[in-house]
Amino acid sequence: MEKGVPMYLVTVLLFALACSLASAFDPSPLQDFCVATKDSDEFVNGKFCNNPKDAKADDFFFSGLDKPGISVARIDFAPYGLNPPHTHPRGTEVIVVLEGTLYVGFVTSNTDNRLFTKVLNKGDVFVFPIGLIHFQWNMGNTDALIFAGLSSQNPGVITIANAVFGANPPINPDVLTKAFQVDKNVINYLEQQFK
Repeated sequence: MEKGVPMYLVTVLLFALACSLASAFDPSPLQDFCVATKDSDEFVNGKFCNNPKDAKADDFFFSGLDKPGISVARIDFAPYGLNPPHTHPRGTEVIVVLEGTLYVGFVTSNTDNRLFTKVLNKGDVFVFPIGLIHFQWNMGNTDALIFAGLSSQNPGVITIANAVFGANPPINPDVLTKAFQVDKNVINYLEQQFK
């Protein structure tokens, strides 16, 4: 084993993080996320939170877990591989980059639809709040490797394009044409991609 943080310590820390996320779960959050702080008067879901309008991508980012010794399940990305926009309706997701460079992001709920993105490198950590649409893209020409942990035994997953254009039976094309404000031929083409 290389010098660095002992594997058992990293395992205990990751387990403690996962347990704290699971025990803090509220099935009906009052807002998309809470960036905890000691310096705020906003009290939401039992926590003091910064104003969501003041949030920035760095609030969901941590750098420094690039020390050897992590032993976890893995997700491999081929060069330029994509985990497309999706959501976990019952779980917050935390990822740790073990190799490569990923462009990641999530979108807040209506009406803001605010996009938070970050380029992650080896050792970086990012959190995707429960229920929000998010993605990961390997923006490099080498493989990328991440560890992903979720705060629920059954977080669920809804891949947006599959759900909308691959529904069975299909969603009425008139609904999708109006929703996406595109020609019906575009909708028909997209639906064909998921058959």
